[in-house]
Amino acid sequence: MAKDFNQAIIMGNLTRDPELRTTPSGQSVASFSVATNRSWQDPSGEKKDAVEFHDIVAWGKLGELVSNYLSKGRKVLVVGRLQTRTWDAQDGSKRQKTEIVATDINFVGGGNGPDGGMDDYNQEPKAAPAKPAKKDDVAIEDMGDGDINLDDIPF
Repeated sequence: MAKDFNQAIIMGNLTRDPELRTTPSGQSVASFSVATNRSWQDPSGEKKDAVEFHDIVAWGKLGELVSNYLSKGRKVLVVGRLQTRTWDAQDGSKRQKTEIVATDINFVGGGNGPDGGMDDYNQEPKAAPAKPAKKDDVAIEDMGDGDINLDDIPF
């Protein structure tokens, strides 16, 4: 029997500063949002852009580190699982929200202020670099929304 698989991987920019809270049991949890952009050309050749917004939740030490080192505009790579919460709103209606529960967050690009930021939540903050770090941009070409030919897949 095959196991199920639930993993999300996104890279984008924080749309707001992380908000750190503590549960009644003392567990830290940070929440923030990441925007991902994509561009493509429609059949007429016109360039189109779209933005998706993803709600992220980071628990425990990861949440504390995110709260301390990330801020609005910072580029991050987030790995986690999708989770949907439901609750009753004050007006009695049912509400639902799907978010990514982060298991790993990599801080992409240059540092965040004089401390140089962090590359990964398992590391300590880096010392400020002696000279400006070279910016490494990742370029991913979007194939658009066209049909995929299964014969082109090499496996």
